[in-house]
Amino acid sequence: MGWRCAWRCCTCWLEGTVSRLLIKHGRVVDPTQRLDEGLWVLVVDGKVARLAERIDDRDAEVLDATGLVVAPGFVDVHTHLREPGFEYKETVATGSAAAVAGGFTAVFAMANTDPVADTAGTVEQVWRLGHEAGLVDVQPVGAVTIGLGGQQLAELGAMATSAAQVRVFSDDGRCVHDAVIMRRALEYVKAFDGVVAQHAQEPRLTEDAQMNESALSGVLGLRGWPAVAEEAIIARDVLLAEHVGSRLHVCHVSTAGSVDIIRAAKARGVDVTAEVTPHHLLLTEENVASYDPVFKVNPPLRGVADVEALRAGLADGTIDAVATDHAPHPVEDKDCEWSAASMGMLGLETALGVVVEAMVETGLLDWAGVADRMSVRPARIGRLDGHGRPVAVGEPANLVLVDPARPTTVDPHALQSRSHNTPYAGRTLPVTVVATFLRGRATVLGGAVVGAAVDA
Repeated sequence: MGWRCAWRCCTCWLEGTVSRLLIKHGRVVDPTQRLDEGLWVLVVDGKVARLAERIDDRDAEVLDATGLVVAPGFVDVHTHLREPGFEYKETVATGSAAAVAGGFTAVFAMANTDPVADTAGTVEQVWRLGHEAGLVDVQPVGAVTIGLGGQQLAELGAMATSAAQVRVFSDDGRCVHDAVIMRRALEYVKAFDGVVAQHAQEPRLTEDAQMNESALSGVLGLRGWPAVAEEAIIARDVLLAEHVGSRLHVCHVSTAGSVDIIRAAKARGVDVTAEVTPHHLLLTEENVASYDPVFKVNPPLRGVADVEALRAGLADGTIDAVATDHAPHPVEDKDCEWSAASMGMLGLETALGVVVEAMVETGLLDWAGVADRMSVRPARIGRLDGHGRPVAVGEPANLVLVDPARPTTVDPHALQSRSHNTPYAGRTLPVTVVATFLRGRATVLGGAVVGAAVDA
């Protein structure tokens, strides 16, 4: 294809010096949420300057996007970059490379690092590491409680007013199980339009739990993880959010009952949003029958009925966003017996392909819906300006170009992440991310990460 040769030969892309970019013949997800065939997009100094059926600009570098979908860059409101403290699993730099390879232009980095991101100093460190990596906007998530201990509120206000401007707070990996602490957090974040993102897991109901509680867990001899452990916390928290008039976000929803609770809460006006992971849209508890710890995740993979409910909830907007819960682990944490293995799996580089297989190919979402759930709504939840914006004149050129007719077979060792714990090894996903642009600067070209540049 012509675009591949042209991009490889143009050193200005690698140097980050392109100020005028013309993307021609792309299938653009436009501001009215339709898919416009054959539009040309002119990018000048990092912003969309013009859209038309044809644009003549002799000074612009030209990319032929015939057959490619041109959409807003994706935003992941839930990812684990592991730095500081767990750099052997992932770093901000390697996680950023994984993100752009998946079409993301912004990610929210969870707080369960070492030290925990519970102070202004730590969130600023993560924010600066993202800036130095220069591939994707890294927005730190602040811890709700000191050390994720669930006993005392962290420095929420200090993190909000820091250079990182934190707006999302979560003890993800642990539930804020104390109702009094949760209420105080919800009340506190109202002052700066923040949101508490809850990891819904009642700890007493999930002690030593290993997989979804079902007939299969009994057959496999693994302690069950009941759906009610998730649903009870969500039910409590939507009531608390309603009582104090605050924003609540529910992380990685996994059960049909959770979808019902969130749907009912929204219907009566509670300011609650929710996310679902790609793997909970595609994989089921049946994968656990292999006893392969790559499928061990928190919350656990659920039954077929849950997967169907999650897909329906994402389609009708009850679930607002797809979030990867990208959780890198080294070989020694996964290549062991099931009970000893760490929970979590990679997600950034395969998210789009999984969403297309689960939602687009089944007719539940179109490309406008994908852009809404993977870009627009996540950015809105995190109050992240400049992302999740339509491909429209005057908007930042945070873009992803996708080939919807070019499948990708997942090779764990070809991924950008420092870890390789993907559940999709050898699986062919239906699309390929061809290019990613952060404010008009290429971070991926021809499917390859092209490196970072200093970003003003």
